[in-house]
Amino acid sequence: MQPGLEFFDPAHFARLYALEAGSFWFRGRSDLIEWMLRRHFPQARNLLEIGCGTGYVLKRLRDAFPGLSLHGTELFGEGLAYARERLGAAAVLQQMDATRLPFRDEFDVIGAFDVLEHIEDDRLVLANIHRALRADGGLLLTVPQHQWLWSQTDVAARHVRRYGRSDLCAKLADAGFEILRATSFVTLLLPVLLLARRRRREGITEIESELNLPAPANAIGYATLRFEASFIRFGVSLPVGGSLLAVARKR
Repeated sequence: MQPGLEFFDPAHFARLYALEAGSFWFRGRSDLIEWMLRRHFPQARNLLEIGCGTGYVLKRLRDAFPGLSLHGTELFGEGLAYARERLGAAAVLQQMDATRLPFRDEFDVIGAFDVLEHIEDDRLVLANIHRALRADGGLLLTVPQHQWLWSQTDVAARHVRRYGRSDLCAKLADAGFEILRATSFVTLLLPVLLLARRRRREGITEIESELNLPAPANAIGYATLRFEASFIRFGVSLPVGGSLLAVARKR
């Protein structure tokens, strides 16, 4: 088990399961994931999500790509239980440590969505992903961005780091990937996020507090992410934001 994750509260999965489908952030992030998959890897036949949690992203992908064979791994059995409830037989789910992936030349696309920041040896995980992909296979990756946004929320979430774009792209290149796209998102909401993080340094550390908003704020948040996504789909790579999305291909 990764250092620090022995203290991770599995009850987190119950709260995520309850809020993901309605949360502006999960919805907006999944919209981007779906679009990037369709844009860059339209011929993919199968996809593995590492750290699939409660299965929200896999369910979105099942609905968007009914012909895609879906697989998911998750370190915590508590998360897998919710994923199985959500997906039934629609995905092959396994309890697995991302630092010990046994796969080789098996998947057309692998996704890891806000997973890498929890793992001390992220280079090992990227090497494992590279090995598990078929020739010219694709990687979809999201991580929290900007170390200057570090706060007690990151501590509570058991993050090891937040990423800079150059750092993430260098690690991907070192692992043998060609970077196709890298863009920030949660850009227009960055001032609000920064203010919230500063307040949390005063003692508010609930992980889900940024995601479980009152309905009007949630609707504004989702509309904002959709507006950002229109620029991203047009080809704009946003320079700053609370999160970073990278798309890469195995060399």
